[in-house]
Amino acid sequence: MPELPEVETIVRTVTQRLVGREIRDARFYSTLVLRADPPETAKRLRGRLIEAVRRRGKFIIVELSGGMQLTIHLGMTGKLLWNCAPGVHTRAVWELDCGTLLYDDIRQFGRIEVCEEVPERVARLGPDALLVTEEEFTHLLRNRRGRIKPLLLNQAVLGGLGNIYVDEALFRARMHPLTTAAQLGRERTHRLYAAIQEVLRTAIECGGSSISDYVDADGRAGSFQAHHQVYAREGEPCLRCGAPIRRMVVAQRGTHYCPRCQRSR
Repeated sequence: MPELPEVETIVRTVTQRLVGREIRDARFYSTLVLRADPPETAKRLRGRLIEAVRRRGKFIIVELSGGMQLTIHLGMTGKLLWNCAPGVHTRAVWELDCGTLLYDDIRQFGRIEVCEEVPERVARLGPDALLVTEEEFTHLLRNRRGRIKPLLLNQAVLGGLGNIYVDEALFRARMHPLTTAAQLGRERTHRLYAAIQEVLRTAIECGGSSISDYVDADGRAGSFQAHHQVYAREGEPCLRCGAPIRRMVVAQRGTHYCPRCQRSR
């Protein structure tokens, strides 16, 4: 699933091309992705100007004239592609006055919504993982009795993090995935916050991680997968200490960690 760095990369790729442009037409081909009437939705979009494109958590929000918002969640396999030819997995097409934006999605787990207010599932997101201050982050974890990995994956606690970047941040912070959040203390909380920021910013600089079929709006793959230190490296030597990377299941997610660098405490 595209996580915060991948979605941020896509937003940065399309923003200059979309802002200020007019939507001339729209077509939708999946009632799983667009759970609304396609002709009526297209009618609501025609003639509107794109005023801004931004990210909140893993959501792409396109702000339109007249107070309308187009919200896109990429799900597991969604892609936004600029000026590409439609294919068998194309689920939506927006024709602008300067080009075409496509939404492709093999598994159709993504979601497109057009509304006048931010959808409820976006509104209930916690602070954005890239924008949260250290003070806010410390407050979020204070007195939490849950394990740290499930907490970081909980979008209502912190928006944007997913399995890849939680594993990578916990490794950099030398923190076991089953550590109880309330036991962290100030120093370890600071270390975790710094690790999250470092991982996210570096991943964005690399254009995200292309594990399976993620590409940006220009069809370019990310390269941060070459910098993964634990994720999907089960059995390989830790790049820090040489111990074999282990895998376990936490919160129904495959979780990769170094048993020597990330001791359970």
